[in-house]
Formats: sequence, C-alpha cells, structure tokens
Amino acid sequence: MKFKKGDEVQVTTGKDRGKRGKIETVFPKKKAVLVAGVNIYKRHLKPRGEGKPGGIVDITKPLSVAKIALICPKCGEPTRVGYQEKGESQSKMRICRKCKGVI
Repeated sequence: MKFKKGDEVQVTTGKDRGKRGKIETVFPKKKAVLVAGVNIYKRHLKPRGEGKPGGIVDITKPLSVAKIALICPKCGEPTRVGYQEKGESQSKMRICRKCKGVI
C-alpha cells in the first residue's frame, strides 16, 4: 500500500470529489482506506433495549485507493507516490512525484 494511517489525501472521484481528509484506517486486503469526514452515509438503527436507543446514525464507509490522491506535505498538491532507496541500508522512502520531496 502506498497510503499509511495519518496521510492527508484528496478524493478524486465520486460525490465527495475535491474533499480532503486524513486517513484513519487502512484495509490492505480490500485496497481501501477510511478517510475522516468523507464518504458519510446514514444508517437507520432499531432500538435494542433500554441502553441502546434507535435513530439515524452517520457512518463513514471505506473508499477505494483508486479514488484518492496523496497530498504532498511540501508542495501541498495531490500527487502520485514514488519510491527511492536510501544508501546501503536499502530502506525505501516515499517521494512526491511532482517536487521530489520526501513524504
């Protein structure tokens, strides 16, 4: 996955196009992420006893990684993610494809 928890992303398609938010949860097997304040739906719940009243609840549904773009912290623009190996330790770093800055 090129996205990690805490990354700021922008939605590129769908009803929330253009909205920005931080990634709360990553689902690698589904190739989806949960973004705060984006892709919100209403859920109607039945009352389940005294402690759990019914009502209409807002829930956030996961978005496919194909529908989001990472926001570069340096240039502040939506960008693709590239990788660069660092020295002899062979640790991979994520880089911005536009400004070549480390993410």
